Amino acid sequence: MRILFASLALATLSACGLSPMYAGGGSGAVAQSLAAIDVAPIEGRAGWLVRAALEERFQAAGEVAPRYRIEVRLDDQLEGLAVLRDDTISRERRTLRARYQLIDLATGDILLDATDGSDAGIDVVSSEYAVIAAEQTALENLSQDLAQRITTRVALALRNQP
Repeated sequence: MRILFASLALATLSACGLSPMYAGGGSGAVAQSLAAIDVAPIEGRAGWLVRAALEERFQAAGEVAPRYRIEVRLDDQLEGLAVLRDDTISRERRTLRARYQLIDLATGDILLDATDGSDAGIDVVSSEYAVIAAEQTALENLSQDLAQRITTRVALALRNQP
């Protein structure tokens, strides 16, 4: 009886129409479309980190002549959260938000206009060096996370392109 239910469930799932986004690996349609994206320069240290992470992800399938351009504008905020009795901050939050547009270079059409973001908590300790290092590490991690989110969203948008 269990075998019957298991085979029925597998048959139902196989007919649902789902297909892997990265089918075909590096030579697949989505990977080749991602490789054809030119990343416009982004301002600031956060911009340099996000741009490098995006280029690394987009060019995983090799270099292809650009068909698309992605323009990204970042908002990097660092704010104090927890204030102690002596008016010192004991916790910070670093927020990195992005607004980005994917543009078809041939037509000038905007294929995707979206926002995304990520944030991280930082403990403020007595060592100023440790706090600065934690803030920089948070920025590096947020840049990688944001680049992954952008890549996924762009891949979904390009999946339906001819």
